Amino acid sequence: MKMNKKRIVIKIGSSSITSMYGEISKKKLERLVDEIVRLKDEGHEVLLVSSGAVAAGYRKLGCINRPNTLPEKQAAASIGQGLLMETYSERFLSHGYVSSQILITRSDFSDENRYNNARNTINVLLERGIVPIVNENDTVTIDRLKFGDNDSLSAKVAGLVEADQLIILSDIDGLYDADPRENKNASLVKHVDEITNDIEASAGDSGSHVGTGGMRSKIDAFKIAMALGIPAFLGKANQKNIIYDAINNKAKGTYFESKEKSANLDLKKQWIAFNSGPEGEIIIDDDAKNSIFKEKGSLYLTGIYDVKGQFKSGSVVRLIDMEGKEIGLGAVKYSSDQLSQLCLFEKEVVDVTTGKEAVHCNDLVCHLETSIPVGI
Repeated sequence: MKMNKKRIVIKIGSSSITSMYGEISKKKLERLVDEIVRLKDEGHEVLLVSSGAVAAGYRKLGCINRPNTLPEKQAAASIGQGLLMETYSERFLSHGYVSSQILITRSDFSDENRYNNARNTINVLLERGIVPIVNENDTVTIDRLKFGDNDSLSAKVAGLVEADQLIILSDIDGLYDADPRENKNASLVKHVDEITNDIEASAGDSGSHVGTGGMRSKIDAFKIAMALGIPAFLGKANQKNIIYDAINNKAKGTYFESKEKSANLDLKKQWIAFNSGPEGEIIIDDDAKNSIFKEKGSLYLTGIYDVKGQFKSGSVVRLIDMEGKEIGLGAVKYSSDQLSQLCLFEKEVVDVTTGKEAVHCNDLVCHLETSIPVGI
């Protein structure tokens, strides 16, 4: 019996498609592609977020070990990305499917127009049966503009394309209650419906010498997916039929799905919450905080206590309460200079829900009313 058609985002880590010598393992990659083809043959739409460019290229660059300097990493990526795509393309074509390459940076997502353009492009590819292969553009990206790892990128892409499921494949077969490399008694956690402090505390560093994302980055990715109501899975890439079994909830690994109602964010609010890159802060008083949280209202000038940083009209800013806690993000209607001047006049208006809006409710995401993580 065939499954209902799904839109699936699959993230594959570097160690899962490279050999012990750091080069692309055609055997590993072909097994992955063959599983994706099985899904494609059943009518599913599949987007692949693939690491591996640096790992595939650094030996061709003449490096014995994975490079540590940024120029060498970028040079290795420029070699490895071509090798990676060539191998993917050949394998997909052998099954009658076309793949495409999409290289992005954080700035592509932080700019709303480019964000929407990326979404439109990927939707066209998926609707026409193409397999988009997404990777961060490591050849030009500097550290402060990086997503940091492809785990978070895959979760944000899953939200961008409104995926039905996110699958992250790695060199570990799920989330454990302790580090299994150090504790032989560690137990696999099969289902997670809430990212607790204990789960975050148990997340360690990168588990592979060829990867950049460890369990902590995966937890951050699952936070995003769960906030958006996208079921997610973490499992070991070398398990037979891992992708197909994950879709059927039969794979060994950890399934992540929030027990709380998802944020149900539209594209605008999703961009504000996860990709916008806040440029300043607005300190709001308690009345404004209650209005935003309880009544899901807008932020009015009367509710602003202070303005910090320099920003333009239309910028996304952090909304901070009187205790210094970030309660949300919003696209502001005025520049920082305009706000500072306007608020002086609006203070004469007593009712917090009257006067001029600083942030409209449709352009505001409140952390208090959703499970949206802060700072990812």
